[in-house]
Order: sequence, then C-alpha cells, then structure tokens
Amino acid sequence: MSAGQAAGEEAEAAAASPALPRVLSALFYGTCSFLTVLVNKALLSAYSFPSPMFLGIGQMAATILILYVSKLNKIVHFPDFDKSIPVKLFPLPLIYVGNHLSGLSSTSKLSLPMFTVLRKFTIPLTLLLEIIILGKRYPLNTIVSVFAIILGAFIAAGSDLSFNLEGYIFVLLNDIFTAANGVYTKQKIDPKELGKYGVLFYNACFMVIPTVIISFSTGDFQQATHFQHWTNFLFVFQFILSCLLGFLLMYSTVLCSHYNSALTTTVVGAIKNISIAYIGMLIGGDYIFSMLNFVGLNICMAGGLRYSFLTLRGNSKPAQPGDEENALQVSKS
Repeated sequence: MSAGQAAGEEAEAAAASPALPRVLSALFYGTCSFLTVLVNKALLSAYSFPSPMFLGIGQMAATILILYVSKLNKIVHFPDFDKSIPVKLFPLPLIYVGNHLSGLSSTSKLSLPMFTVLRKFTIPLTLLLEIIILGKRYPLNTIVSVFAIILGAFIAAGSDLSFNLEGYIFVLLNDIFTAANGVYTKQKIDPKELGKYGVLFYNACFMVIPTVIISFSTGDFQQATHFQHWTNFLFVFQFILSCLLGFLLMYSTVLCSHYNSALTTTVVGAIKNISIAYIGMLIGGDYIFSMLNFVGLNICMAGGLRYSFLTLRGNSKPAQPGDEENALQVSKS
C-alpha cells in the first residue's frame, strides 16, 4: 500500500469518525426533550401546578448546583468568573429571557394546530441566522428538506386558520428568540472561550435573577409557594425529576449543537414534536382525526427524516476551508 493510499484512508476514517457522536448527541437531545415534555405535562396538567416560571427557576437552580459541585470536584472545567464573562456570554441571557416570556405568552393565545405551524418557522430562521452569523452554507437538498417540514405543518393546520394578531406576534417573537439562542449558543461554546459547561453555568446564573424578579412581580412565585401538593411525595419527586431533566435538556441542547449544528438541534426538536403527535393518535384519546392533519404530519416527518439522512451522510455539513487544504495535501502525497 502506498503512502498516498494510507493517508487517504486515514483521512476518510477521520471524516467518518464524528458520525457516532453526531448521532448519539442528537438522540440524547431528542430523548431528554421528549421526557421533559412528559414530566412537565404531568406537573402542569395532571397536578395543575400553576407556576411554569417557578418550574423554570428550579431547572436553572439545578443546573447551577450540579455544575458548581462538578467543578469543585474537578469533574468538569470552565473558567472562573471575571469581568470578561458577561461580555463573552452576551446576548445569550437576554435571548433566553425573551424566549421564555414570549413562549409563555404565545401558548395560551393560539389553538394548538396554529401554534405548531408557527413554531416551525424556528427552523428556517435558524438556517438563515446560521448563514448570517456563523457564515455557513447549506446545499439545496437540505434547504428543500427544511421547507418540507414547514409545508407539512401548514397542511396539518389547514383546517384551523383562526387569526389572533397578538398570538401571532408572540409566537413569531418566540421563533426568533429560539433560533437566535441556538445559533449564539453554537458560537459561544468554543473551548477557547467559555466552553460547553461555562456557557451552561453562567447563562443559568445570569438568567435566574431576572426570572425570579419576573416570577415575584407576576404572582407566579406566590402561587407556587402556596400550592397544596408540596406534601405529596409523587408530586415532589416529579418536580425534582423535572429540574434534573431541565439540566439534562440544556446540556443535551448544547451537546447536540456542538457536534452537529443549531439547525440540526432545531430539526430534532421538530421531529420530537411530530413523534408526540403520532403517539397522541394512539394513546391519550384527545386526538381528532383529520385527513389534512394526518397528511401534513407525514410530510413533516418525511422532511425531518430526509434532513436527518443528509446530516448523517455529511451533506448538510458545510465545507470548511481547512477541509479543502487537507484534501489537497492528501492528493499530493
């Protein structure tokens, strides 16, 4: 075997090796997101817990505590606080608070079908922001897959096109904040800067203070402290589980964005939501069958699976300048 062939095989092996972390991080994020939805649904619906913002505070507190203890025990590493940290992290905390508030405001003002459709705009917005902020380029087949998801969402909600201007504004703001959060997280997790754990820890630290203030001012905190089920062991167990899952969800989001892209993380979230809709058809009893809705869901899922296939095959990963140089060196050897 010639040196050139050996170098070529080594280059191919190096290019193929990241596939496993990409797949595992995406599956980890999808699983954490799915479990978080189930547990939060039980808390907010089955137990009628009246304070979603207080639940968010618990998830942030769990993130801060777990990472701080892990840093003390040298399990994880991230920089100590200094004056440069807020500058390095900006504007992530502001984006997260905006995302949280717009999400809470939009959910109650729109029907579920229209909410689902408008939330899908997070995907093209993420793609657009990655092109503008991160300078990425995506091939046409990836862009077509993304827009297939949106088309399917519109078809799925075709029988419910009620108009609520305030609700539309809030959910579109929520889309913008969600897309910006994913793209800026991808930008900030550079190991030379804060790294994955630093972004998680300091973002939670900066977010928890304004969230507590908003919770107090809206009465959310008072409702939580006077909730009647705090003596119920099952409720307390599920509340703590939700806090831990909140940390895992934040961590898995950063991990998926690190190994893949913000766009892939958004698409995985969309596939998870479609999967929940499929499960709702079989169990739960509250799904009302509609041909438009069913066809739209299938188009969404087809677009999502097509995107996943392209991502795993490497087609959606934009070429980096260094890749071209490495390929040139291999061909010359």
